[in-house]
Amino acid sequence: MKKIIGVRFKSVGKIYYFDPAELELALGDLVIVETARGVECGEVALADREIDETRFTSPLKPVIRKANDADMRQIERNKKREEEAFEICRKKIEAHKLKMNLIEAECTFDNSKLLFYFTAENRVDFRELVKDLASVFRTRIELRQIGVRDEAKMLGGLGICGQPFCCSRFLGEFHPVSIKMAKEQSLSLNPTKISGTCGRLMCCLKYEQDSYEQLFRTTPKVGAIVKTSEGRGVVEETNLLTGKLRVKIDKTDNVVTVDKSEVEVIKDGYSKMSKNDMKALKELEDN
Repeated sequence: MKKIIGVRFKSVGKIYYFDPAELELALGDLVIVETARGVECGEVALADREIDETRFTSPLKPVIRKANDADMRQIERNKKREEEAFEICRKKIEAHKLKMNLIEAECTFDNSKLLFYFTAENRVDFRELVKDLASVFRTRIELRQIGVRDEAKMLGGLGICGQPFCCSRFLGEFHPVSIKMAKEQSLSLNPTKISGTCGRLMCCLKYEQDSYEQLFRTTPKVGAIVKTSEGRGVVEETNLLTGKLRVKIDKTDNVVTVDKSEVEVIKDGYSKMSKNDMKALKELEDN
């Protein structure tokens, strides 16, 4: 077993594991650690815990130190530098007439690199822009093109539920959301109703999917041939949450409502989706 802590470098970002060494650290403490990008300052998001060390493919890097007053002053200076860098980069983009939308500027803790995040509809040749920025800031420059989901996470906003975006509030990383989820949850297949502000399928479709998959496996589908107390019939409508089925009886054409536990499935049906629905939703699916 290995003692570890989890460190997050953005307010709602992915958690990375480090070796706390001999330091006593609590949730919310700021620590200085070495990462692939250089020395960084992050917040302890997971307190000391023990994990099977075989889960890690390489040794964990130790925490250098707990952030001190000098480190806090450095963080404040970096924030001011990021604001200045953002404005300078925005003006440089306009000067070079590049079709890109600058989202955020980020300075590494040790000032070894400046990162600029942007969105663009197509690939952008920003080599001259990088040279221009390097001559101004005298440090390594990196431009990263991000997707619409990452843009929404960085900028924030309100979803159709009236709450702040899940991605900017508590989702540390994105999970795949598929057309299949919308279909199995019997949601309206109107893209405008099941897509978020970012234009992709809403992240919240994932939250209840495990429960729906379980219900989907145990509930006869539309078109299934079932045996009821009224006789044999065909399932015309299902309600996954209540387990109620509307069944049209063969001989009488009567439609009865029964519980799924009260029927015997002779031949199950299958889920259908029209080509138009599939095409519209495929554009929203985030692979």
